[in-house]
Amino acid sequence: MSQSAVSQSAVGQPAVGQPAVGQPAVSHSAVSHSAAVGPIVLVGLMATGKTTVSRLLADRLGRRVWDSDAMIEARTGHTVAELWESGGEPAYRLLETEVLDEALDASPPGVIAAAGGVVLSGVNRARLRAASERGAVVVWLRADPAVLASRVHPGDHRPLLRDDPAGTLQQMARDREGLYAEVADRTVDVGALPINEAVEAVAAAVAGVAGAGAVGAAAAARSEVSR
Repeated sequence: MSQSAVSQSAVGQPAVGQPAVGQPAVSHSAVSHSAAVGPIVLVGLMATGKTTVSRLLADRLGRRVWDSDAMIEARTGHTVAELWESGGEPAYRLLETEVLDEALDASPPGVIAAAGGVVLSGVNRARLRAASERGAVVVWLRADPAVLASRVHPGDHRPLLRDDPAGTLQQMARDREGLYAEVADRTVDVGALPINEAVEAVAAAVAGVAGAGAVGAAAAARSEVSR
């Protein structure tokens, strides 16, 4: 199912019915298509909204949320900042790999808010590509680093953004853009989108991958029958 990233900046299919208060109106079509896929993995820089989007999307799809940072904190009993300070980046990256594996292997499949730096590891990138080939959908949440920097506040819990959020995010974007593109099945530009529309756009992107997979499978089956 893995394919090159395709920009999905449009909101997607129109909603059917009314959303609950404060919840996105994800269409029935998007929900039905999304139910047929494996894990839905959200990747992207810090502050792109992966945690919030994953929770709202999982609620709509009736799935469990697997949030990398929350999983690491629950497993170790320490905050991200504490772990970063005590063990450094290499130790923390190993924990990212462990929780990614756990989330991808979970049954039934859930919605995964992957750590921002998960793509730095070649092992993780290979794992995500393999997951896509088995039915997962990896969605890259992309936004202008300047927009992301405006969302970071003094005392932010992210260790890498404490000193120079704007400059750090600009550098991260340059360093990681190609890595996110390498693993993504779809890309959603979320910078200018309200959270509800971002959730709808992600649901539409996932449905698009699921629909394309179903069409391809049907075509392959027809071809096999015709032989």
